[in-house]
Amino acid sequence: MTPDDILAGLFPNGRKIETTGAMIAGQATLPDGGPIHVLGITQGQPLGVDEAIALAGRVIEIIKSNDRAPILVLVDSASQRMSKRDELLGLSEYLSHLAKALLLAEAEGHRTVGLLYGGSAAGAFIATALATGTLVALPGAHPAVMDLPSMARVTKLPIEVLKAKAEATPVFAPGLDNMVRTGGIHVVWDETAPLAPQLAAVLAQPAGRDERSRLGAERGGRRKAAEIADRVVALAAISQQGAQHG
Repeated sequence: MTPDDILAGLFPNGRKIETTGAMIAGQATLPDGGPIHVLGITQGQPLGVDEAIALAGRVIEIIKSNDRAPILVLVDSASQRMSKRDELLGLSEYLSHLAKALLLAEAEGHRTVGLLYGGSAAGAFIATALATGTLVALPGAHPAVMDLPSMARVTKLPIEVLKAKAEATPVFAPGLDNMVRTGGIHVVWDETAPLAPQLAAVLAQPAGRDERSRLGAERGGRRKAAEIADRVVALAAISQQGAQHG
């Protein structure tokens, strides 16, 4: 599906969205008449400092509006742009700024929903799709936190070893199915069904606690993350109580 097809299916009541290069930003109307902000990076392009700061600026403008309207982030990108210019300007800080802006928006009452319909990888994936409160995908999406050849270069392990680990452990493996199993993607939408009701169903779910580790445990992709996170929270609470009575 093209971005135009997706937007038309999501917002039959109308939308006003501008395209600047590979970035989109604007507003649309939900079936119930409410507003929703739309932004994203498309066309399979890399995410560099220019795109990251522009998208973060847009998110901050939305937060300042105090309208509490949800934010939909469309994602079809390559990895982050690993040019000399981007690296010298501090690309990691720009990506972190974008991710924190989306996290702040969620904390300030804007439901943030990522829609992965194409590719994304590494820092670009983390700063956009994974930084939203709820990440959904369309069939055919192909995310990768890190592809296996890159992982082999970083870990110095033979790619055959990593391929074997990827077959046994979804955390090591790129691809849509593995990201669903780890809980990173909440649900894969049915592209043959109307998209607007599927978005409405996501927005109807209560906001709050990050459910990714729980989903990963239930689906067998991250068996220990939820348990360890709960233990850390419990220990922190005990430590805080001790400090208060000390």
